[in-house]
Amino acid sequence: MENEELTDKFIYIVGPQRLQNELMASFLERETGIECEGLDNLRDIPGRNDKGTDLTRAILWDCLGNDLKKHLADFEEYGEKMFSRYLFVLFNVTQGLGIEEAAIEWGIKGVFYENDLMEHYPRGIRAVFDGELWLSREILTRHILKEKKRRRHSKKNAVSLSRREVEVISMVAIGCTNGEIADRLCISHNTVKTHLYNIFKKINVPNRLQAAFWAVKNL
Repeated sequence: MENEELTDKFIYIVGPQRLQNELMASFLERETGIECEGLDNLRDIPGRNDKGTDLTRAILWDCLGNDLKKHLADFEEYGEKMFSRYLFVLFNVTQGLGIEEAAIEWGIKGVFYENDLMEHYPRGIRAVFDGELWLSREILTRHILKEKKRRRHSKKNAVSLSRREVEVISMVAIGCTNGEIADRLCISHNTVKTHLYNIFKKINVPNRLQAAFWAVKNL
């Protein structure tokens, strides 16, 4: 039954090693029931420039011998549109290059390393067709933490304070009064009040205490 559910799927195995790809195609067809075809280059994929998304087709892309620079250049060349259209999986990837996070960014669904056993491939392929990512827990955790940090950074920078406003709110955060701020920055009390009014409005807080809390967290 497991294989029968995958008979409407298709896999392109892309890379210059024809014998390896033919052997892999035979193995995957036997183990998963998915029809496979070996191709020398991504440009040989039929209808690759068509519009739309075809998530019944996966592409196993041979990366043997590629360094990080070559991987990134290839990602740039083939682009997000192609990666989002098909289920892209990299195989024969050299460990330690650090391409996994870049691959996730581009929409690649899985990575097999050059020392992975062939027995791992059917399970990984099924997972990808089921909508999962075939990546190690370590890589996924690192990516999630990076995304959280990026979102925090984006949120922090979403509020556009001027240089002077940053100076004012920083002094509020350390407990300075309006008079002290005016004296230190050589501006009038009314100018300080105007800056505070604009700051409160931009960061959406009602008072100095909340503004101080915001500054501690975001500056």
